[in-house]
Amino acid sequence: MIGGSFLSVDRMVEGGPAGFTRALERLLPLLGFTDVVNIDGPNDQGGDLLARFGGKLIAIQAKWRLDPVKGSVSEDAVNEVSNAIDAYGAASGIVVTNGRFTKTARTRITAFERVGRTLKAWDGAALAKLYRSARDLPPQVDLRPYQVEAVQESLDGLDDPARRKALVYLATGLGKTVVAGSIVADRLDRDPSAKILVIAHGAPLVDQLEKSMWPFIPKNVPTQRIGQGEHRDNLSGVTFAVLPTAHAYVERGYRPDLVVIDEVHHVGESGYYAHILELLDNVPRLGVTATPWRGDKFDIETTFGSPVVQMSIADGIRRGYLAQVDYQLLADNIDWEFVKESSKHSYTIKDLNRRLFIPERDEAIIERLIKVWNSTRAPRGIVFCQTIDHAERFAELLRGHSPWRGVETIHNDMSKRERQQRLVRFRSGQTELLVSVDLLNEGIDVPDVNIIVFARVTHSRRIFIQQLGRGLRLRAGKERVAVLDCVSDLRRIAEVSAFRAQMEATETEVLSVHRSSFDFEDQGVRSLIDQWVADVGDLATAADMVRLEFPPSMDGLDVGARRWA
Repeated sequence: MIGGSFLSVDRMVEGGPAGFTRALERLLPLLGFTDVVNIDGPNDQGGDLLARFGGKLIAIQAKWRLDPVKGSVSEDAVNEVSNAIDAYGAASGIVVTNGRFTKTARTRITAFERVGRTLKAWDGAALAKLYRSARDLPPQVDLRPYQVEAVQESLDGLDDPARRKALVYLATGLGKTVVAGSIVADRLDRDPSAKILVIAHGAPLVDQLEKSMWPFIPKNVPTQRIGQGEHRDNLSGVTFAVLPTAHAYVERGYRPDLVVIDEVHHVGESGYYAHILELLDNVPRLGVTATPWRGDKFDIETTFGSPVVQMSIADGIRRGYLAQVDYQLLADNIDWEFVKESSKHSYTIKDLNRRLFIPERDEAIIERLIKVWNSTRAPRGIVFCQTIDHAERFAELLRGHSPWRGVETIHNDMSKRERQQRLVRFRSGQTELLVSVDLLNEGIDVPDVNIIVFARVTHSRRIFIQQLGRGLRLRAGKERVAVLDCVSDLRRIAEVSAFRAQMEATETEVLSVHRSSFDFEDQGVRSLIDQWVADVGDLATAADMVRLEFPPSMDGLDVGARRWA
C-alpha cells in the first residue's frame, strides 16, 4: 500500500480490525460510493459496511490481518458477505482484506458468479491500486456566505499571535462542522505535516466528527481515532479523540499545532478540558458549538473569546437556511384560579408546575400526531420521551396505529450496532418513526425529519434546542418541520414564547416567502408567559426554586382556554 497514507501497511496493522474498517469507510467515498454506513459488530449478519454505488446497495465484509504478507482470507469470508447480501437486501458484495485471499476463496467467488451472485475480492495489492486511482477529496459543497465569513474570521483569530483563538456559534443545521473542516483544510494546505487534535466529550460524537471531516482532509493526510480502548503511537495528521483519552495524551507530552473542540459548551472552568487548554496554552484553539449555554453559567467566551460568527435557529430560519417551523405548543388542565392567586404566595417554578400542568395521555398525543402526519408530505418523525420505559411503551402504542410504516426505539440500553442499524432503516425510509430518549441530541444528521414530537419535558435549554434542531435541516422537497410540544414546564413555554418573539421580529433580509408559526393551543398560557417574562426576565433559564410574582395587571388575565385532551 501507499507509504504515509491512511492506507499504509503500518497504519493498517496498528489500527486493528476497527481501524481497518474505518479506513475503508474513508476510501469508499473517494471511489464514488455514497451513503457509507458502518454496521460492524456482533450479529452483523456477515457485513461490516453498507454503501451505495450507482444507486445499488453493496454489502462489504472487512477482514483485517496482523501479517499482511502471510495473513490469508478463506472462503468463509465469502460465505459471510453472501449472507449479508441476503440480510440487508443488497445487490452485490465485496470482501476486503489487507492480506491476501486463498485459492479456495476465489474459487467460491467464481461459484457464486455462476448462479448470478456478484462478489468482488479486494486484497492488499488491489487496495493500493484503488487508492492511487481515488480522488484526493470527495466533491465539495460550496460554502454559504456566513460560513465563508466564519472561516475567514476564525483563521484571522487563530493566526493572530495575540489571540490564537476563535469561537463559532452556529445553531444545529447551519454547518458548524463544515466551518471547522474548512479551517482544518486550510491549515493542512499551508502545512501538510501539521498535527491537529479534534476533541469531543463522547465516543459517538468523535466517530461522527471524524467521518464528517474526511471530505476536508486530503487523502495523503492520515487520520486516527483514540479513546474507548483505541490507542495509537503515531499521531501524525489529524487525531480525533474522546475527552479523557485526549487529556492523557496531552499530559504525556503530545503537542498538536491546532486544537479543535466540538460542542465547546462542555468546556468548564475546571476539569479535563480546562487542564488540556492550560497545557496547550500556546496552541491555537478553535471552539464550535450549536448551543453555547452551560448549566453552571460558566462563560466559554472567557476561554475562546467573543464568537467570530453567531447565528441562532431564529436567524437561520429567517434567512432561509433552516426549515420553516409550524410549532404547536400544547398545554391544558390549568388551574387558572390558582394562577390568579399565585402572586400572593410567591410560589416557586416547581410549585407552579405541580399545580398548572398535568401530562397529557399518550393516546391524546398520538391522535394529534396522526392529524399532522396525514397532512405532511413524505412524513418522517422523531418522538422524544422522558425515560426508556416510556419510550418503549409509547412505541408500542404507535405500532397500533396505521398511518406510519415502521416504528422503532433508539436509546442507550441497546448496542451500538443495533442503534446504527435502526438509524440506517430510518434514513432509508424502512422505519418512519423513531422514539428516542436524548440519544439524538448531538452529532446525528437526519435531514429527512419533518415532524418532531416532545412527549417529554427537559429543563435544559441546550437539550431542547438540540432536539428541535433534529428537524431543521433542509433537503430537496422539504421546506417545513411540524413540532408538537406536549409541554409540562413553565420554562419550556417561556423558551417557545421567546422563539415566537424572535420569529415575529421584522427583518429586512428574509429570504423565505413562507412564515413560521408558533401556535399556543391554550391562549391563556401565552398571556401568562408574556406577563411573567416581562416581570422576571429570563424565565427560560430560571431554576426550580425561583419564586415568581406577578405585577398587578395579572389579575386581569384572560383565562379562556381551549381543551384538547
